[in-house]
Amino acid sequence: MPLPRDADPDALLAAARAGDRRALARLVSEVERGGDAGRAVSRVVHPEGGHAYTVGITGAPGAGKSTLTSAVVAEIRSAGDRVAVVAIDPSSPFTGGAILGDRVRMDEHALDEGVFIRSMATRGHLGGLTLATPQAIRVLDAAGWPWVLVETVGVGQVEVEIAGSADTTVVVVNPGWGDAVQANKAGLMEIADIFVINKADRPGAAETRRDLAQMLELAGVRSEGGWEPPVIDTVANRHEGADELWAAVTRHRELVTRTGQLEERRSVRLTDELRHIVAARLLEQAMATTAGAAFEDACADVLARRLDPWTAVDRLLDPA
Repeated sequence: MPLPRDADPDALLAAARAGDRRALARLVSEVERGGDAGRAVSRVVHPEGGHAYTVGITGAPGAGKSTLTSAVVAEIRSAGDRVAVVAIDPSSPFTGGAILGDRVRMDEHALDEGVFIRSMATRGHLGGLTLATPQAIRVLDAAGWPWVLVETVGVGQVEVEIAGSADTTVVVVNPGWGDAVQANKAGLMEIADIFVINKADRPGAAETRRDLAQMLELAGVRSEGGWEPPVIDTVANRHEGADELWAAVTRHRELVTRTGQLEERRSVRLTDELRHIVAARLLEQAMATTAGAAFEDACADVLARRLDPWTAVDRLLDPA
């Protein structure tokens, strides 16, 4: 039976908690699109959150993150836990949607009711993925999913920011000096709680491990609780090392929870989110200000040199 188009967020959340995956998908779609409907969902789910643990998985394209994520999902399911995956994809230049599909990524989990996978793209409201991703995670949290994995395709500023805002961040590289250098340049050294050398059966794995160890030593990377990012070898397509990776994630979770770092990280994350929302709302106001007759008149005055640009903007922002 299809969901009614006008289903309110409270009813959708109740249905999602009861296991209705269509209701859950609808809620995520609303916050991804933003607007009034997305804000209504946010108001409903926010008070119900704060329980899910998020793990960010990022690294250079081609590092095998999707395969590794799938292997990690299998580890979580073998322990009897449910898990949701938010896969951050590049946007299609034609539709604005996610290029890589959910089932293409992790088809071995497609029929598992204990796994929910959602691809997200940079479409939607102002602020894009930076605002949509935490809202989607909050929906999944409120719906009762205890683990949320956030996998990003690339290592651009947005992707690194999203992955780095997780409770635990995993950075994936492949054997070869180039990947280690790229990880350093992309700022991944600063956000990584755990490093993974995927495809570790290939030549160069030992050298990459050495390079990462040297970079970590030079950077003096260590958390307040004394956590030193481990470097773990995996061969994700054979599920090798996924158990060791998940063990490291759980150890990190225990440490940040015990030392209070988890609450500190989440506090910083919410503060940053508020700043992004303020910036997005101000951008909305700016877009409205630059539409209409008043803006056209200001452009004409500047073009005719009757006004300088700064004075024109002052008048637009304070017409009185």
